Amino acid sequence: MVVVPSLSIHSSRTLPLAFATINTPFLNSFHSFTSLQLRSLPLIKNNRFPFNFISPNRSSSSSFCPNYIVAYKSSEAESKSSAAMTIKPAVRIAEKKLVVKERTILTNVPDNVIATSGAAAGPVEGVFLGAVFDGDASNHVVSLGTLRDVRFLSCFRFKLWWMAQKMGDKGRDIPLETQFLLVESKEGSQLESDLAGDEENGIIYTVFLPLIEGPFKACLQGNDRDELQLCLESGDPQTVGSSFTHAVYISAGSDPFGTIYEAIKAVKLHLGNFRLRNEKKLPGIVDYFGWCTWDAFYQEVTQEGVEAGLESLQSGGTPPKFVIIDDGWQSVGSDEHKKQQEQENQENQEPGQPQLLRLTGIKENEKFQKKEDPSVGIKNIATIAKEKHGLKYVYVWHAITGYWGGVKPGVKEMEEYESAMQYPKLSKGVLENEPGWKTDAIALQGLGLVNPRNVYKFYNELHSYLASAGIDGVKVDVQCILETLGGGLGGGVELTRQYHQALDASVARNFPDNGCIACMSHNLESLYCSKQTAIVRASDDFYPRDPVSHTIHIASVAYNSVFLGEIMLPDWDMFHSLHPAAEYHGSARALSGGPVYVSDKPGKHNFELLRKLVLPDGTILRALLPGRPTKDCLFSDPARDGVSLLKIWNMNKHTGVLGVYNCQGAAWNSVERKNTFHQTKSEAITGHVRGKDVHNISDTAQDSNWNGEVALFSHINREITVLPLNVAMPISLKVLEHEVFTVTPIKALNQGLIKFAPFGLVDMINGGGAIEGLQYDDVTPSGAVSLEVKGCGRFGAYLSAKPSKCSVGSASVDFEYNSASGLVTLELLEMPSEEQRVHKIEIEL
Repeated sequence: MVVVPSLSIHSSRTLPLAFATINTPFLNSFHSFTSLQLRSLPLIKNNRFPFNFISPNRSSSSSFCPNYIVAYKSSEAESKSSAAMTIKPAVRIAEKKLVVKERTILTNVPDNVIATSGAAAGPVEGVFLGAVFDGDASNHVVSLGTLRDVRFLSCFRFKLWWMAQKMGDKGRDIPLETQFLLVESKEGSQLESDLAGDEENGIIYTVFLPLIEGPFKACLQGNDRDELQLCLESGDPQTVGSSFTHAVYISAGSDPFGTIYEAIKAVKLHLGNFRLRNEKKLPGIVDYFGWCTWDAFYQEVTQEGVEAGLESLQSGGTPPKFVIIDDGWQSVGSDEHKKQQEQENQENQEPGQPQLLRLTGIKENEKFQKKEDPSVGIKNIATIAKEKHGLKYVYVWHAITGYWGGVKPGVKEMEEYESAMQYPKLSKGVLENEPGWKTDAIALQGLGLVNPRNVYKFYNELHSYLASAGIDGVKVDVQCILETLGGGLGGGVELTRQYHQALDASVARNFPDNGCIACMSHNLESLYCSKQTAIVRASDDFYPRDPVSHTIHIASVAYNSVFLGEIMLPDWDMFHSLHPAAEYHGSARALSGGPVYVSDKPGKHNFELLRKLVLPDGTILRALLPGRPTKDCLFSDPARDGVSLLKIWNMNKHTGVLGVYNCQGAAWNSVERKNTFHQTKSEAITGHVRGKDVHNISDTAQDSNWNGEVALFSHINREITVLPLNVAMPISLKVLEHEVFTVTPIKALNQGLIKFAPFGLVDMINGGGAIEGLQYDDVTPSGAVSLEVKGCGRFGAYLSAKPSKCSVGSASVDFEYNSASGLVTLELLEMPSEEQRVHKIEIEL
């Protein structure tokens, strides 16, 4: 028996000689200790996926003997003495069980499921799962084992384009097209492993990440036997395979957010196709207020409409500093036979399918040409936006294939790109979740797909033209369509990889601020093949006229950000500031950590709300991280269970922020396959908030001896509450109601006689984001606090005793102190100068 770190190899019985191809660098360095002969692994050969495990004594179609491959799979014949001598991995398969930190997560693991050490992917102990099948095929389904008596969070695709959340406690609850799975298991449950471990007697979080492997992509799903199934498909009947070693990555830990980060980091090191959010350059738009033309004009947008929208927002003291000119600026046309068919339908008064438009030219349509000189195209409105209205950034929209229907074949101006008609082939899971695709215009009319070898030329010529016109970035939409178009081209993964490599290169060359937003891109191919894009739309659209959508939207963006937020910065989408759910949406954007922008029609604004989000110079108080559900909300279902509130946490430099939302009453319906209302309580639901709900709140405490006491300031109720870190305070909300708390560690000063906690600009939703600097003087007898605060408005803090003096800069200023609540406030009457950047406040105790 050979014992090596994080790997158990047992030779307690003679193994037949087997020739194997295992893409496992760790194993490949140990040729001599088993009878396995390991070879290097090519990616694709003749459109076949060559991960084949073949014994010299059998054909590739014979049944697979699992004992020919030894990589984490322990023999059932191991003696207890041998087990005691072996260094056991934290995650492993043993005796047909998936064991995670000595807790059994899956039982009845089939023999053809294999595990490979994750040691080569980084320092975190994890394991890759794969499976071996009897024959080559372009899609496979296999059980990974039985899952019961746990709690889980799944992020699954309910549409081709978008993910949503689903919670449950057993395998059958896991939806089709699950792309992220977080499982909670507790010490002492019936799933507890028979083996005793040294892990703390608490909760363990296990993350399952389906991956792309060669030309195949993976996803997870459950069945009515509570099995967790692995689905593998290439999207191309000619691209086939039979053996997979790295289809799912699994790791575990006691901190869910840290575990997820480390797991995705390990996947990044393994795949090498993408980078993490914190490794990417964030475009400048994220720190400014913006406006998007979509819900204001849809495809009827014009230059005049764009200018009207900018003027309208500027007039209320909330000037946008970026604009996204959405769909409607490009040169497009329909197929000639479709035009004729539509005319005949109109003449006969028969309903017909709408024409699918295709891109016919790189440049803008006549709506965006300068009237006096048509040769001055979209540069005209870009110049007006920047020079007349003070914008810093102008973005435009385009589909990843050019337009919804792709690039029109046969158009002279576009013939160099060699577009050809391709018809989507969707995965079974997507079709079951979104049956409407069967009659979708793209499915029936096809898409003009630019030849992959010409796609960089296409992007570069489009983007270089836009950059020369003063455009700073692009919103690249419809990204998931690529996975459906890989037939005859090596599959959807390979096609997506080629397109994203070209897109990354073009964006890097033409938009130095890394100006790119990914949209309709919630598939693994897009997420794991993009190194450049730093912003991703977090959920399905904001639908101003769809009442069922608003609670669903807030829940979806929060839970999707648990996964997406490690790869890109989630964008929680535009919203309308003048809308029944405007405050509900706007407050969520304020604590999202992503861009804040509206899609108001000109003249249709709620400036009272916008001034809670936007400073007079067009900047926003952006939180530092992606907003995510609190740890105690990860496995409750705030959209469906009728009893839970959703809590979302984030961090600023010196405070935390905590939003609480009632999202009950509507969700994606697995029977009707669409979002629907369901019966819920009309009265308020009561939950609780705690200081520890802000996951990293201790990072903002400047005192190494901090006792855990926090001050909470409620944005709507305007109340201060002082609590120990783990003490709960009740809160009751009705559907579509919310509250936002600034959460700050309390600093004890003057030998513990005075307590202080700053809240920032208390009339802004994320007012704590205004505090740039914070220093305490606890040397002088009375003590003092010095702060650097950006913006203007009413600054507030908790102080257990009335201060003796408050100063802004060198000038003493008036202040108000409420002895009952401990709230001290003072006015910052104007924005600091550009050179100064912040107000310097001193509070003498």
